[in-house]
Amino acid sequence: MAEHGEESLLEKITEHFHGSDSSSSDSGDERSSGPSAVAAAAEAASAKIYRLFGREKPLHTVLGGGKPADVFLWRNRKISASTLGAATAIWVLFELLEYHLLTLVGHVFILSLAIVFLWSNASTFISKSRPNIPEISIPEDPVVSVALSLGHQLNWLLASLREVALGRDLKKFLIIIGGLWLVSIIGNCVNFLTLFYIVFVALYTVPVLYEKYEDKIDAFAEKADAGFKKHYAVVHAKYLSKIPKVPLKDKKHH
Repeated sequence: MAEHGEESLLEKITEHFHGSDSSSSDSGDERSSGPSAVAAAAEAASAKIYRLFGREKPLHTVLGGGKPADVFLWRNRKISASTLGAATAIWVLFELLEYHLLTLVGHVFILSLAIVFLWSNASTFISKSRPNIPEISIPEDPVVSVALSLGHQLNWLLASLREVALGRDLKKFLIIIGGLWLVSIIGNCVNFLTLFYIVFVALYTVPVLYEKYEDKIDAFAEKADAGFKKHYAVVHAKYLSKIPKVPLKDKKHH
C-alpha cells in the first residue's frame, strides 16, 4: 500500500511539472508570436506602395479601359499616331496658317467632288473603270465607348465639385481653386484652339510617360504630398483653425 501511495504521489508530481512546462511553453509561444505578428503587420503596412491620386487600379482601367485607353497609352500605335498627327495638322492649319474651318471644309469638298466627277466622266473616253466610291459610315462601338468614358470622367468631376461646394474638404477646395486659377492664367496667354491642342497632346503623352516611369513618379509624388501635408498642417494650425465656424440653424417649417 505504501508503495502504491508513493507511486501515485510521484505521478501527480510529474503531471504537475509537465503541466507547468506546457503552460510556460504556450505562454512563450504567445509572447514570441505577439511581437512577430505586430512586426508582420507593420511590414505589410509599409509595403503598401504609394500611388498618385490614391488610385488602386491599373492606369489602363482608370482611363476607362477598352479602345480609348489603348489609344491614350499607345497600345495601338497606328491609331494613336494618326490621331495625334491629324490634330497637329488641324492646329497648324487653323493657328499657324490662320485657315478658317468653313473655308477648309468647302475647299476640301470642292476639290474631292471635282476630282471624282472628272474621273467618272473621263473614264468613258480613256477606257478605264469608274472610281469605286466606298460607303463611309462611322462605327457605333468606338463612339459609344468614348462617350461612356467621357461621361464617367465628367460624372466624377461633377461629384468632386459637389463635395467641394458643400465645404466637406478644404484641401480639395484649395487644390481646385489653384487649378482653376492656373487655367485662367493659361487662357490669357493662349487662345482656345491652342489650349485644346495642348490638352490633346498631354492626353497622348502624359499617361504613356507616367506608365513607363510609374515608380519614380509615384515616389516623387509621395515626397511632394508629405511636404504639402506638412505645410498645410502649419497653415491650418496658425490661421485656418482660428477662423470661427458659424453653426447652421435648421429652418423651422410652420
